[in-house]
Amino acid sequence: MSLFSSSLSRWSPLGLSRALGLLGVGVGLALLMSCSSTVKPKAKEVVVGQVGQQIEPSYALSIPPFNAFMVPHVNGTQVTFASENGLITQLDAKDGKVLWSLDLKTPLSSALGSDGQRFTVTTKNNQVLTFDQKGLLWKSTMSSQSITPPLVAGERVFVLLADRSVVAMDGQSGRVLWTQQRPGDPLTLNQKGLLMAVRDTLVVGFSGRMLGLNPLTGQAKFDTPIAVPRGVNDLERLVDLVSPAYRFGDLVCVRAFQAQVGCVNAQRGNLLWSRVANGDQGLSGNDDAVVAAESNGMVLAWSRTSGEKLFETDVLKYRKLSTPLVLPEGVLVSDQDGMVYLLSSKDGHILNKTDTQTQATLGLSLPLEGGFLYASRAGKIRAFKLPPTNVKLTNP
Repeated sequence: MSLFSSSLSRWSPLGLSRALGLLGVGVGLALLMSCSSTVKPKAKEVVVGQVGQQIEPSYALSIPPFNAFMVPHVNGTQVTFASENGLITQLDAKDGKVLWSLDLKTPLSSALGSDGQRFTVTTKNNQVLTFDQKGLLWKSTMSSQSITPPLVAGERVFVLLADRSVVAMDGQSGRVLWTQQRPGDPLTLNQKGLLMAVRDTLVVGFSGRMLGLNPLTGQAKFDTPIAVPRGVNDLERLVDLVSPAYRFGDLVCVRAFQAQVGCVNAQRGNLLWSRVANGDQGLSGNDDAVVAAESNGMVLAWSRTSGEKLFETDVLKYRKLSTPLVLPEGVLVSDQDGMVYLLSSKDGHILNKTDTQTQATLGLSLPLEGGFLYASRAGKIRAFKLPPTNVKLTNP
């Protein structure tokens, strides 16, 4: 029996200070000023073809703001948000009704992980807090901060820290059971890393490598490179694996920051394929394909099994895009202005678009029955219904 139940501005302050130290303060400031003064190409107008049915709003509500790391936890129709100020809110995604809330009264650094009964978050003062809807169960202090949502599974809590270590704790008491740390480059991304369960394997990202660990002991089962650090300085060598990853059975597909996209068999540890990809957001997919948005706004799809490119579209080029969400109705992606676009799963052309009318921050989308839930970082939650379609991603 598997130990795990089935569940489904980028540098940290420390990393940036190290970067400026390596570059020299004057050179570092010049680099930052030159980046900020660069004139960005203008995105072209998005034209939607004939639309038989509009994207329809369903309900709206507001919760306290959350940052880019704080993806909600989804368990059936229950969606649980962790806000930056420590307020936990669980919604019924069908109608937006608040099921319960809990104020942890401390600023949080990560979203929450859960096994459906207990929830775990990390705080900005390096603590791990585990609680249920009635209140705090235990807390433990770590050696470093974490921005990756903890994994709660198999009566254990697993935390990925910014110092490139994984800590396993007893789920009942918070007692540390083991710690696994790997050396890496001195810079780490201020972004969610890879931490997930695949049957009886704990899958973790260390720099540009995917490791499979024994969750009972922390011993490595496999160590597979997705991207190899290259370059003459620490900024150029930064290749951390970022979330979300896409899982299909034993297959885990993940992005190495601004370097590669690759798929690994998480039981055997062999790399099935990898492709050069210049992006900083995670991946989505379905039975047939893996889909990603690049840093320049291009949206790409590859065959899940072979890595063959299925389509590449520039209809949203020069926009800052979210991680795509692959739905039966198409590929959903949002931009920094709160616009949501539905792309064809066949070739990536625009099927539909809607303005979420939320604060202009890059939001995230979650699947709902017949639609999606959109959440902006300002805490504006919107539910939408999508027009149906039955197109799948397939080879031309």
